[in-house]
Amino acid sequence: MLNAQTDSLLDGPWSTWLVHGLQRPLGPHERARAALHLVDWLGCAFAGQATPEAEPLKRWAEQLAPGLIWACGRAGLQASDAARFHGSLGSLLELDDVHREAVVHPGDTVMPAALALVQRLGSSASELLDALVVGYEAGIRLGLLAGPAHYRHWYSTATTGTFASAMACARLLQLDAAQTVHALALAGMQAAGVWQCRMEPGLAKQVAAGHSTQAGLAAAELAAAGATGPASILEGEHGWLQATGSLPSTAHAQQCLLPTPDQPWLMHRVSFKPWPACRHVHPVIACALQAHVQGLDAAQVMSLHVQTYQVALTFADQPWPTTAYQARFSVQHALAWGLLHGGFGLEASSEEGFSQPAVAALRARVTLSLDAEHERAYPQRFGASLSVVLQGGQQLQFQQNHALGDPEWPMSDEAVQAKALGLLEAAGLAAPQAQALVAQTLALPGSADLGPWWAQLQACSVSSD
Repeated sequence: MLNAQTDSLLDGPWSTWLVHGLQRPLGPHERARAALHLVDWLGCAFAGQATPEAEPLKRWAEQLAPGLIWACGRAGLQASDAARFHGSLGSLLELDDVHREAVVHPGDTVMPAALALVQRLGSSASELLDALVVGYEAGIRLGLLAGPAHYRHWYSTATTGTFASAMACARLLQLDAAQTVHALALAGMQAAGVWQCRMEPGLAKQVAAGHSTQAGLAAAELAAAGATGPASILEGEHGWLQATGSLPSTAHAQQCLLPTPDQPWLMHRVSFKPWPACRHVHPVIACALQAHVQGLDAAQVMSLHVQTYQVALTFADQPWPTTAYQARFSVQHALAWGLLHGGFGLEASSEEGFSQPAVAALRARVTLSLDAEHERAYPQRFGASLSVVLQGGQQLQFQQNHALGDPEWPMSDEAVQAKALGLLEAAGLAAPQAQALVAQTLALPGSADLGPWWAQLQACSVSSD
């Protein structure tokens, strides 16, 4: 895998491997993909800030000093505050993009960090899009590096997101390799976020992502100003991987951090979410919709049994959701709603949605168990099987080995755009305004000046406030 040029890196810190691996060429294909992810993130952020769950974030932002940097749904903020505010919005509706094998939502942190900096710098459209690609790559590769051992206790979107946002900002600041290593080192000193946030209600998960966004931006800016940090932040004796119980073999690190020059950028392997729910719930929703399309009569259902992988059971066994958040993390609710309604939209996790008597009655008939085949395939594959027993004893079987939006079962560009338009309109934008924002964002790969796009964003924010 390694050539003579990269062989010389092997005696250096792992952070230098990552920086070297991100020097691969990128072009129009990557920039078009980055623009599509930006469209997706904008839909998630606008719709997120319009939810009741976002009210504490908005009250917090009201206390901050105003600034010139765009802020979703409100007047401008200072760059650092805008980064934290936006970093806390993207996952509120559980519609954020995700890299399956790394189990990382890179857009949550990379998008807001880059947007907070690029307006201040006056960067071009291509510089913005290139920074997004590089930031995604850093976060995904570090998620792959840390692996399942890290994900067991650590909210990897937040921990890797600190590095990812720092890398995107380092690219925008045009830091050299040495400065970028220091930006990663300073980011790693601030990387945090544990999974206790999913055990108790609140905004801790979103706040952790917001911190990662803001911390990564600060790390890159400090490195640009001459601040230094521990270059062995990843693999050092007291480094990030050792401290989080995630230190892999050197061979695995080389595989993750030193791609070949012609290796495709990993943004192309990032999945889009069609439904507002935890990604581990999506295969079950797909099974439910498959059964619904085939004409399954929910009134005839005696029992429903779901078999899936352990992480899905750990994260999404919520038989009696009482909040919108719990409803988005409930296999039982997703299955019942999907069977009854043939979809899973924003209304499914509303109080009216999870309180529907027919849905609650169907949830009560759902049981869950671990399946060895799905467990072996995870995280390369997110799968689920559904067994249905009807009145009279008839049994039906459904199975999905992938989730809609994954590379093996992709959403079309048009479907991603339709998703974003629906979310923007749900946030209060008029249809023509939402369409103009999506069109201008998709046109960024062929644009130079970002001024008209910023103006469109600001106009949308004022109208949705």
